[in-house]
Amino acid sequence: MALGSAPAKIILFGEHAVVHGIPALAAPVSTLRARAEAVPAAHPGVRIYAPGFADSLPADLDSNVVDNALAMIVRLVLREFDLTAPALDIHLQSDIPVASGMGSGAAVAAAIARALCESVGQAIDAETLNRLVYEVEKLHHGTPSGIDNTVIVYEKPVFFIKGEGPKPFTVGKPFQLVIGDTGNPSSTRAAVAAVWALYDQDRVGVKDRFEAIRQLVLSARSYIESGTPDSLGGLMTENHALLRELTVSSAELDRLVDAALQAGASGAKLSGGGRGGIMIALVNDATRDRVAKALQDAGAARVVTTEIR
Repeated sequence: MALGSAPAKIILFGEHAVVHGIPALAAPVSTLRARAEAVPAAHPGVRIYAPGFADSLPADLDSNVVDNALAMIVRLVLREFDLTAPALDIHLQSDIPVASGMGSGAAVAAAIARALCESVGQAIDAETLNRLVYEVEKLHHGTPSGIDNTVIVYEKPVFFIKGEGPKPFTVGKPFQLVIGDTGNPSSTRAAVAAVWALYDQDRVGVKDRFEAIRQLVLSARSYIESGTPDSLGGLMTENHALLRELTVSSAELDRLVDAALQAGASGAKLSGGGRGGIMIALVNDATRDRVAKALQDAGAARVVTTEIR
């Protein structure tokens, strides 16, 4: 038996602008994970059992059919290390809501790759795994920034600029977030395309918003590294307002953001692709439970508390 796992992720600041070269901050959510277990099988080849995703038998390694992400990561690993497909069953389980902005696709791919490599005794370093999972992300999202796979594979808070290597940064003082899931799927591909369309219509206006987001990201990193996360709240709410102007919020996200703020959160914003998916709220010991209840009362399908450290 071989095991592999990977965490969920949230974007703290900079989503969508990151696709256009603006920095972003993201962090893993280790309490939510995808887990894969690989066990020897009597049949030839690799079969993946994934409740909620459907069973999948990877195609022959010479096949050009890559429209199944679960099969794709297996083929990529086998090709990377010039391996013959072993006789394996891989059983997948995940706590991470799908299409929520929490990196479910990247986490599932990383978990499967780790279990597969362990099962055949093949070491895989973070850089290689990150590169392979990014290829799967292209299937999910079209033109992804690469931030999901980077945070999930390295399992560290990351300052990320598209096209550059990951830059883990230090959290000077842990801080708490409440995550509210709208329960509505978020299509990162569609939202990214919408921002590109808006950019083509109004380059000056969109660039101005991107530059405003850049300053928020830089200020937020400074506050986090210096151990003053209480100062992040206003930046989060401002970032959400800019994302609304970029058309990637939704009525459900706005409702949860407003509910969190009214319940005492220091700040709140959507996180990830938007137009569904999740939002995050900055809380402390005194406000955490109150904000969590307010999100539930406002219609959140799921509420999770996490600590960034």
